[in-house]
Amino acid sequence: MIPNKLKRSWSAGKPTINGWCSIGNSFTAEIMAAQGYDSLTVDVQHGALDYASALPMLQAMRASGVVPLARVPWLEPGIIMKVLDAGAYGVICPMVNHAAQAAEFVSYLRYPPLGQRSFGPTRVSFAAGAGYASEANGEMLAFAMIETAQGMENLQAIAATPGLDGLYVGPADLTLGLTQGRLAPGFDREEPEMIAALHAILAACKANGIRAALHCGTPDYAARAVAWGFDMVTVSGDSRLLAGAAGESVARFRELAGAGAVASEKGAY
Repeated sequence: MIPNKLKRSWSAGKPTINGWCSIGNSFTAEIMAAQGYDSLTVDVQHGALDYASALPMLQAMRASGVVPLARVPWLEPGIIMKVLDAGAYGVICPMVNHAAQAAEFVSYLRYPPLGQRSFGPTRVSFAAGAGYASEANGEMLAFAMIETAQGMENLQAIAATPGLDGLYVGPADLTLGLTQGRLAPGFDREEPEMIAALHAILAACKANGIRAALHCGTPDYAARAVAWGFDMVTVSGDSRLLAGAAGESVARFRELAGAGAVASEKGAY
């Protein structure tokens, strides 16, 4: 089968950048996939999409060679196995709070004897190439999200889960959980207590030989995270990037049009 390029990059000591798709549209996914990301995640949890949208989005990504990933809505075997069968090369699972959940999650990504994944790779058997049945266990990525106070309490045990490939930090929920709402949710945390939490997660990953991933709002913060030692960083996402670029374009027009109108009025007298 086609190998997972993320695993090869990390083995070579190269960090990777992940894109994020929350708009349920195959054309948007195709555009995002063509921008040079190493991987691209379809967000089935909070994105404005469901499985019927996720499948064509995964199809649209294939031509670019980007590694397709999916965030599932919850720790539930049906949707985890379904996004894998649709072509995802890895799954990000939210709200993993203790080691038993992490082990359960891993089991849904692996075929027996390593897990309990049901065999029926409807699309991925074509998209991933020959040999999927025998090679998939070694290529699929299992990322457990650390985003709650309970998850932090059980951090070491979660990170030590056999078969888990990495921890993915959701800083917005993690901030809510650790500060009990004292701090507003958001990316790119600067508070000392939140930076300490990020470094604790990173250290747990390194101690257990798994990958550390962080969701970021800006490339500047993502670069800092890589310097700290994170293996994968997500920078913003399709909806935020669209809104940001559109907003900047409109603001610039207003600025120039306003200046032009003043100049025209002055020239008329």
